[in-house]
Amino acid sequence: MANAAKMANTFACSRILATFATSYLTAEYCTERTMTRAIFPGTFDPFTVGHASIVSRALTFIDEIVIAIGINENKHTHFPLEQRLRMIRDYYRGNPRITVEAYDGLTTDFARQAGANLIVRGIRTVRDFEYEETIADVNRKLTGIETILLFTEPELTSVSSTIVRELLSFRKDITPFLPQGMKLPPSPATVSPEADSGASAGKELHVC
Repeated sequence: MANAAKMANTFACSRILATFATSYLTAEYCTERTMTRAIFPGTFDPFTVGHASIVSRALTFIDEIVIAIGINENKHTHFPLEQRLRMIRDYYRGNPRITVEAYDGLTTDFARQAGANLIVRGIRTVRDFEYEETIADVNRKLTGIETILLFTEPELTSVSSTIVRELLSFRKDITPFLPQGMKLPPSPATVSPEADSGASAGKELHVC
């Protein structure tokens, strides 16, 4: 029975490796672990349908995901941290496999604190891939924490938090760019002192 379970786990991991060939999840990693916990870091200002797609796809091969909102006090966000936490927590309320937390500092430090052995990142462009590949290599060499890169679904490549915020500034309807059912709070009159950098949200934060 134990051998059968190990073979099933190895087969599942081989499918993951074949599907996500650009990830940094090694075959040895798959065969040695059966329970996986990952963090999905970003600024999520706001959390978009593209972010939700990454989470949904990652849950097909990861047991638990911590959506980690990084804080960068040197920049500004449209939605204050507490609103972003509440929006995402309300959306995933009732799903025991997902938690939402905020962190200040290095992403790999938070990953260890959260008991995660993987980092999940979404990429939309070649530029995203080149940057994330470098950071993934550094993180793995310094901490041993692996990174899985998921390509954005083709129909969602144009969606970014930056575009959504710009539409909000013109009082446009952004419902098509949010996960279905997510409740958006009223746009704040002022901005708060954290930010994402657009398509590559939280890049300054998740280096080792």
